[in-house]
Amino acid sequence: MEKLLVAASHEDLPVHVLGQLSNMLISDQGVQGLVIITSEMKKIEINGRDVIAGAGIDMISVSEFAYEHALSGLEWAAGLPGSVGGAVYMNAGAYGGNTADCLKSVVALEKNGRPTVLTKKKLGFSYRNSGIQKNDYYIIQATFELKPDQPDEIRRWMDEFNLRRIDKQPLNLPSNGSVFKRPSGYYAGKLVSDAGLQGVQIGGAQLSTKHANFIVNIDHAKTEDYLNLINLVKHTIKEKNGIDMELEIKMIGKGFTEN
Repeated sequence: MEKLLVAASHEDLPVHVLGQLSNMLISDQGVQGLVIITSEMKKIEINGRDVIAGAGIDMISVSEFAYEHALSGLEWAAGLPGSVGGAVYMNAGAYGGNTADCLKSVVALEKNGRPTVLTKKKLGFSYRNSGIQKNDYYIIQATFELKPDQPDEIRRWMDEFNLRRIDKQPLNLPSNGSVFKRPSGYYAGKLVSDAGLQGVQIGGAQLSTKHANFIVNIDHAKTEDYLNLINLVKHTIKEKNGIDMELEIKMIGKGFTEN
């Protein structure tokens, strides 16, 4: 990966480092530049109370690994789709927990391929955001600092959170996860539902009838279908509530502005 970054820098190519694509919308027109998939970065190990995981391993596996070693702090991630790298980049979270709560540090590559260690403080976490989004760092490894607990208690919470996901989210259909960030004092899904948009379909994409903050692919949806639904929600809620809906998903590729 270091050599790829150096080559891209010399050629002035944009670089996109992607994990499991669970909270992303990628243009049907393709992506310009170098695309690196972290799927082979799956090493995971333990050092005392620290779990050290490669950027490409999924958060579900990391949560299970922590449970197997009687370490608490990642129960909320038991059913969370997406990779470690993506979770750090987005400060992913659920059910009152988030990545920043238990992250100790990351190893990242700079644009020139040089490795560097970034502490949690340097990462500048906020709600569904990290400083990495504004800097040319590419995560290759993360260290989570966890706490010992009884395995039965850890498993109880993991099972509870998984049941909540099954009950509330459209897991039976393809989606890219929560589309909009939660505005302060509101729930994004409820705003969409109250605006009368839940279940609305454009092309092959639909605002889920189970959870209105999910767009599901019900019939070979195109990027344009997703974008039209996103813009409909933004426009409607701005008019109805005066709220600017901010995207949680990240968009890359030709045909729209990256965020």
